[in-house]
Amino acid sequence: MKFPKIFPALLLGCAITAQAGVYDNSYSSGFANSGDIPVGNLSGWSDSETISGETGTIGSVSVDLNISGGFNGSLYGYLEYNGVLVTLLNRVGVVSGNPFGYGDSGFDITLSSSGASSVHSYQSGSYSVNGSGQLTGTWQPDGNTVSPLASPSSFSSSPSGTGLNALNGFSPDGTWTLFLADVVSGGGQPQVLSYSLDITTVPEPVNLALGIFGGVMGVVALARSKRGVTARSGAPCFPPAG
Repeated sequence: MKFPKIFPALLLGCAITAQAGVYDNSYSSGFANSGDIPVGNLSGWSDSETISGETGTIGSVSVDLNISGGFNGSLYGYLEYNGVLVTLLNRVGVVSGNPFGYGDSGFDITLSSSGASSVHSYQSGSYSVNGSGQLTGTWQPDGNTVSPLASPSSFSSSPSGTGLNALNGFSPDGTWTLFLADVVSGGGQPQVLSYSLDITTVPEPVNLALGIFGGVMGVVALARSKRGVTARSGAPCFPPAG
């Protein structure tokens, strides 16, 4: 069966139906305590934001963190959504033999499942800091799920886990909470300057199926219509009766 020339256009319509959505939800003001994270205090700092109007289900999430000051090895943080908690930072650098962790001052990073390695052990390979002394680059979330006050031997330099992929499949619309704590006294004042939740969504399966079904049925209808016209055009022509 030969398909009409409009067939590629219908397939394109199905592809448009199946396109992913990309949403950048950025926050840089209205923070509690002006973004200052209490030093040496497990109660920490948090910010909750409600997202609405995004379609489909979560295909991936990345988090941009811009934190100035403080002592990186003292910070603990997680992202919580829909009852799922993903550890973003957990006293980076702390392992057996290094009870205090890394002494850099701040982060200007992206945490993503596409990162080459865990942020927990960033000094074990190539890394860079900006002019403000903040770590830069794209990293996998920390992944250490132990208490930030656990013994150094409890931390892994190469933690495993699903990370931010644990959020895949949910609707993105809802309340998201970022929590950060400086769990060791001293080392200066850390401050959250900004953060963003970059969410990529995929169509819900029912929408994708309906789009493809509609496109296929359109092709079939047009093909049948074309066959009918061909059959009629080939019929014998008789003079009108009378």
